[in-house]
Amino acid sequence: MTTERRRSRVTARTRIMLWLLAVMCVVFAGVVLLVRGFLLADVDRRINAGLEQEVGEFRDFAAEATDPRTGRRLVDPYEVVQTHLRSQYPEQFEIHLGLVRRQDRLHSVRQGDPPYDVRQDTALLRRIADDPAPTGQFVTPAGPLRWAKVRALPPADQPGLTPAWFVTGFFVDGVRAPAESAVRLLLIVSLFGLVLAAAVAWVVAGEILAPVRAVRQAAAEISEQDLTRRIPVRGRDDIAALAEQFNAMLDRLEEAFNAQRRFVDDAGHELRTPITIVRGHLEVMGDDPQERAEVVRLCTDELDRMHRIVEDLLLLAKAERPDFVRRGPVYLPELTSDIDAKVRALGDRRWVLEAIGEGEVWLDEQRVTQAVIQLAQNAVQHTGPGDEIRLGSARREGRVSFWVTDTGPGVQPDEVEKIFARFARGSAARGDRGGAGLGLAIVRAIADAHRGSVRVVSTPGQGATFGLDLPEGEDVSRTIPMTTWPPVGSEGSAPTEETP
Repeated sequence: MTTERRRSRVTARTRIMLWLLAVMCVVFAGVVLLVRGFLLADVDRRINAGLEQEVGEFRDFAAEATDPRTGRRLVDPYEVVQTHLRSQYPEQFEIHLGLVRRQDRLHSVRQGDPPYDVRQDTALLRRIADDPAPTGQFVTPAGPLRWAKVRALPPADQPGLTPAWFVTGFFVDGVRAPAESAVRLLLIVSLFGLVLAAAVAWVVAGEILAPVRAVRQAAAEISEQDLTRRIPVRGRDDIAALAEQFNAMLDRLEEAFNAQRRFVDDAGHELRTPITIVRGHLEVMGDDPQERAEVVRLCTDELDRMHRIVEDLLLLAKAERPDFVRRGPVYLPELTSDIDAKVRALGDRRWVLEAIGEGEVWLDEQRVTQAVIQLAQNAVQHTGPGDEIRLGSARREGRVSFWVTDTGPGVQPDEVEKIFARFARGSAARGDRGGAGLGLAIVRAIADAHRGSVRVVSTPGQGATFGLDLPEGEDVSRTIPMTTWPPVGSEGSAPTEETP
């Protein structure tokens, strides 16, 4: 638990900066080590090349063994070494040395101007002279000394001559000093680069994470009472896409909360009246059996109405869900005939099936049947026995239409949109028959779920035509103009069937 709390205190901005610094530290460390390795290898190569060059030059001189000033042939090894040293000019941190063994003691003939006086270190000179290897490296107070030696052998017929050696060497630390300085400079530049990278990473991470902080702040400020806050979207990168998705999620949440709030408000508003009626009758109910029976009947009617209202509200609430409609292939003539057979039982009317669309469409058969039957029920409520009600279906331009036409009082122009709202009822001219005002709202919900629309064509006093205009497939870009709707006579047949 403690570890998790500690991790939670490190912000994403800090973690981004630390990860970037860690990666750059690894990169810079690798670069510094590689550069140092290359520089030191180059120094070692130059030292070895210098030793080989000096040894080679002495051997070439010893092979001739001639004094360049007099042209005299040199026989004594001591003279050979001494003569050669007079022509040598050692570099900085380089020594040229002649060793002569006299009476078991070593004497140095000449050297350069190194940081350490090798001539005074008899032990070191003896180790060099006695070492059987031609090259080696010994540690001195001035650092490692890498050396190479060549013995000037006396002639075979003069074995008693003094033995001598030509020794050349480099103080490694001194030769490596420029390379080490370059590495230190590179290290300083790398540290400066790390500091600069940390600052840049901090600023850039803050800019990148700014929309994320806005998302977090918006999420913290969102409540059930306020779902209107949105995040401004800037740019077209991944962060902008995140903000868009978050805003879309807020839209869905707001719509869901609004639907829930509407359900509660509508239910409370509409159920209050039947509850008051039931309570009022129960409070004044007497002991008379006939009066009790009448009260029970009234209460039962109100409870049945409450049940229908609750069922309709639940259906409207389900209309917000993506699985409210389940499309599938439907044979349009069969669907139209089934609807016609079902609506004839709704009332004593003169039913006319005036058109049947042809072909197969992609719809939710049950929801479309429910919507058309609701429109037919609405037509029955606003007509009388023997009045004519016409219905039909048609296909045109990739869409399918269902309609119901009655001969009732019609719809006032200013009520066309209002009658499809929840608990909305038409004017007295339309003949309110005591419905809850949810039927047409359910029809619109079914049309919206199909990504279609509901239509009304009416002349007050001359009846009205209610219908659904739905896409027959997934293409919803086209609609049938109102001037040609309902599309009787389009793709399909137009029979005339009626029952008294």
